[in-house]
Amino acid sequence: MIRTLADLLAPVTPEQFFAEYYDKQPLHVQGGAAKFAPVLSWRQINRLLDQTHIWSSQSLKLVMDGTPVPPEQYCTRATSRDNAAVQQPNAALVQQWVKRGASLVMNDADSLTPGLTAVSEALEGAGLGKAQANVYISWQSHKAFPAHFDTHDVWAVQVEGEKTWNIWEGRAEWPIPHPVFRSLGQAHHEQAKGRLRGQVTLKTGDLLYLPRGWYHDALAEAPASVHVAYGVHAPLGMDLMNILVERVLYETPFRQPLPRQDGTAAARFALTSRAAQLGQRLSELTRDPKVMEVLTKFVADYRYARGGNDLLAARGIAAPAAPEAAGGREGAAFRVVAPGAKAVRRGTEWVLKTPNGALPLAQPEAEAANWLLARPDGTEAELRGAHPAVDAAALLRRLAEAGLLAPT
Repeated sequence: MIRTLADLLAPVTPEQFFAEYYDKQPLHVQGGAAKFAPVLSWRQINRLLDQTHIWSSQSLKLVMDGTPVPPEQYCTRATSRDNAAVQQPNAALVQQWVKRGASLVMNDADSLTPGLTAVSEALEGAGLGKAQANVYISWQSHKAFPAHFDTHDVWAVQVEGEKTWNIWEGRAEWPIPHPVFRSLGQAHHEQAKGRLRGQVTLKTGDLLYLPRGWYHDALAEAPASVHVAYGVHAPLGMDLMNILVERVLYETPFRQPLPRQDGTAAARFALTSRAAQLGQRLSELTRDPKVMEVLTKFVADYRYARGGNDLLAARGIAAPAAPEAAGGREGAAFRVVAPGAKAVRRGTEWVLKTPNGALPLAQPEAEAANWLLARPDGTEAELRGAHPAVDAAALLRRLAEAGLLAPT
């Protein structure tokens, strides 16, 4: 599980990151296929999409080769649980667009699974700002978006498949989410992106960091690709201005009317003088210990509130034992991180080649191993159901230790 920025960046250290890359240049970190296995899986994606009433035309978007799909072409009008009219994604219509190659964007997903939340909290825990996540699901040779920049730092976590990113030399100068920057046309972006700086192919377990404003675009290389784009919004100098606006409510000169203008030099001089006086007072307030205390706390606490619920603890009631602690009858979920591995018969024995060497297996274990290694993911309960004669927990543990599976 990712718990800290060091876990996320490994083998790059946070010290190296802040010295050489943060807000300076892109960084590609290669990781093993198991690194981000707990973050998100196909199984979890389908389960999330099946929670029909949490999705709308705003939270779930479809894009076909760079063009957004109109909501009415993949949504149906529905009534929410509070009797409001909504545009709700329709599974059959969504699948029709997916068959044609449309990409899916699941917005604001940073607290939908423990793994997604963990990455968000690792970024926020390092003081980088508020981390919001969108999930991008795309298919081979179908590009969702043309070259563009984002108004926040991008941390792209590749959880399935492969995706090739074009990293351009151009960088917008610290853009913010304001119409001044969001209204720039594609013709502007094509000119401003500059020359190609390089291409990066993200494989499962890889990470790409892009500073705010850096031009990029991406294209799936594997049959399917899933990456989670964490948009990290740092506190800005403009936030100090908002704090000062609150502070000057208590300053009489800022509540007084400005000098009336009648076109005379004297009137203009009076306005200029008053502006200078107000500016001088603002300068003094930025050095006020109380203002700095508010600003320091604002920057330190600049993160989203997530989780924290424990209803039984609130009542002083001991939580029941987790299924694993009670004998593992429900079992854990896993992801296959070495696709193509297969147990083969050698004489009277069965052997499975793994990243950590040959693993001998009994025939029932070999059959069970081949059954589960042919799947992208699964659960201990599913393995028990398909191969009841095998100790499912023990086999999963051995395959995980051999580097073939990762917990999710």
